[in-house]
Amino acid sequence: MDITVLGIGRMGLPMARRLCQAGHRVRVWNRNPAKAEPLAADGARVCASLAEAVDGAELVISLLEDGPAVASVLFEQGAAAAMRAGQLFVDMASIAPREARAHAQRLATQGVEQLDAPVSGGTVGAEAGTLAIMAGGLAEDFARAAPAFAALGRATHVGPHGAGQLAKLANQMIVGITIGAVAEALLLCERGGADPAKVREAIGGGFAESRILQLHGERMVRRDFAPRGRMTVQLKDMRNALATAEEMDFSAPVTAALEQLYAAAIEHGDADLDHSGLFVELARRNGMR
Repeated sequence: MDITVLGIGRMGLPMARRLCQAGHRVRVWNRNPAKAEPLAADGARVCASLAEAVDGAELVISLLEDGPAVASVLFEQGAAAAMRAGQLFVDMASIAPREARAHAQRLATQGVEQLDAPVSGGTVGAEAGTLAIMAGGLAEDFARAAPAFAALGRATHVGPHGAGQLAKLANQMIVGITIGAVAEALLLCERGGADPAKVREAIGGGFAESRILQLHGERMVRRDFAPRGRMTVQLKDMRNALATAEEMDFSAPVTAALEQLYAAAIEHGDADLDHSGLFVELARRNGMR
C-alpha cells in the first residue's frame, strides 16, 4: 500500500519502520525533518511538505501529540486540503472522542474517510509489532486499513467514530489506576518490612497478576523511572477520560482520585518520569525514599 505517516516521534519512528519492513511504500513527514531522516535507510521517502506527503496516499496515518496538534496539521497547516476524495485518514494519536468525531465530520465533507485508531503497548510494542489497536469508524474502512494494521499489531474494530478513542481512554484508566494500586501495595509491604521484589514475585500468577504488576512493578522495585510512557501523557489521558465522562453525565471517582495523584507528582517535579514514577509521589507522601 501507499502509506503516509505524519509525526515521527517515539512511536511514529518504529511504526513507520515496521510499515517499510512489511513492504509498503511509505512516505513520512515531521515538523522537524531531522527526526524523519533515519527512515530513509529503511526505504521511506522523507517529505518536506504536508502536501507532498499526503498526495495520492491510500492511507494517511497520524501519530501526533494530541487533538489540537491533529486539528492543526489537518485544517490549519494544509494536510486535509491536499487530500482527495477516497483517501483514508487513520488517526493513531490518543485524543478526545469528541475531537475524533469532529475531525471525521469535517473530513467527510470532502469525501475523505477517517478511522480513530489509538494504540497501546508503548515503544516496546511499536518496535515489536505487538501493539493493541482500537479502531472506531466504518467497518469497510477498518478492512481497508487492515494490511497496515497487520504490520503494527492486533487491531479490533470497536464501533463508530470516536469509539476507538473511548477504548483507549478505558485502557489508560485501567493502566493509570493499576499503577497506583501496585505502587501503593508495594510501598505498604516495604514499610512493613517485607521485600517488595519478593512480594511482587509471590503474588504473580494469582488474581493480582497483570502486565502492570510485571513490567511497572519491576520498574518500581528497581527504582527505574526512565520514561517509556511519560507521566504527563498519563495525566493528559486521565483528564481526557474525566472530561469525556462529564460530557456523558458519568461519575468516575476512581479515575478522579488518580488524576489528582498524577497532577501532584508533576507539580512536585516528576513530569519527566515514566508513569510508573507515581511510586515516587506515593513514597514521598509516606516519608519514604
